[in-house]
Amino acid sequence: MLREISRSYTTTTTISAPPSGGLQNGEKVEKMALYSEEDIRPEMKDDFRDPNYEDEEGPVPKLEFVWRNVILMALLHVSALYGLTLVPTCKFYTWLWAALYYIVSGLGITAGAHRLWSHRTYKARLPLKIFLIIANTMAFQNDVYEWARDHRAHHKFSETHADPHNSRRGFFFSHVGWLLVRKHPAVKEKGKLLDMSDLKAEKLVMFQRRYYIPGLLLLCFILPTVVPWYFWGESFLHSLYVATLLRYTLVLNATWLVNSAAHLYGYRPYDKNINSRENLLVSVGAVGEGFHNYHHSFPYDYSASEYRWHINLTTFFIDCMAALGLAYDRKRASKAAVLAKIKRTGDGSYKSG
Repeated sequence: MLREISRSYTTTTTISAPPSGGLQNGEKVEKMALYSEEDIRPEMKDDFRDPNYEDEEGPVPKLEFVWRNVILMALLHVSALYGLTLVPTCKFYTWLWAALYYIVSGLGITAGAHRLWSHRTYKARLPLKIFLIIANTMAFQNDVYEWARDHRAHHKFSETHADPHNSRRGFFFSHVGWLLVRKHPAVKEKGKLLDMSDLKAEKLVMFQRRYYIPGLLLLCFILPTVVPWYFWGESFLHSLYVATLLRYTLVLNATWLVNSAAHLYGYRPYDKNINSRENLLVSVGAVGEGFHNYHHSFPYDYSASEYRWHINLTTFFIDCMAALGLAYDRKRASKAAVLAKIKRTGDGSYKSG
């Protein structure tokens, strides 16, 4: 049996492993099996890999390129490379603006679409939700509903054809290639079976989905370009290519590295049987999302890491919001559960502390 224990004023919920069996008062107590992650929270079964799902035998469907995406993605990256040459001649405030936009839009993905709406690892009050929905729109990586649907499919069917960015198909595919081709039929088939009722009931998420195109045009492209150009006289070229296109490209690639590099390179101290890895460099760029072996082992943990603030700006942000009363009911895996997982399935690379 699993317990959820809420004791402290910080409203942090610890999900604990069960006590071991033994003899109590001379009575024989049935020995309990090691905890099963799928039983932790019944409403979160889509967050864990389905051990019964396997790819169907047969040839893989031929790749069908979405040429509009191929062309746009190529143009974006060429523009970002040009923006890189303009960085040395940017005004200082433009650098700060681009860095701020990078962090805020990144939090819209990590603290918003990922930890809040995909995995429900904590709860947020309305002002924080509004901030995160705006930040998420700034990032332009699909609306929260679609992002969460793809991410839940990634967790439930990880490393299969039903995983939108299946890393078994190689680095390039899991990094960006999956966005350049039609989805595998299994992704569509299994994605339709996911329970998305919680997000359909979120008025703010549905509002974003309804007005996503005008929202992303304003927040991802127009606003970051106009502000440096209007307020401190930055040239239009520097504003467009550095503060907007280069910054947007960097945020995209930092996020994509979680799907690619963090599934191919690094250690697996918590579960050697899955492909996700601990990758500190990815965590730096993706503001805390590189502790990926831990995250796939304990997707309900709001920190997505055992070490909370260590190379994890997102956790620091959520804790600051909790201190202000805007975030609450933060879920954490207990130390006992983590150690049990390490002992049972770790690759031996774990070092405490």
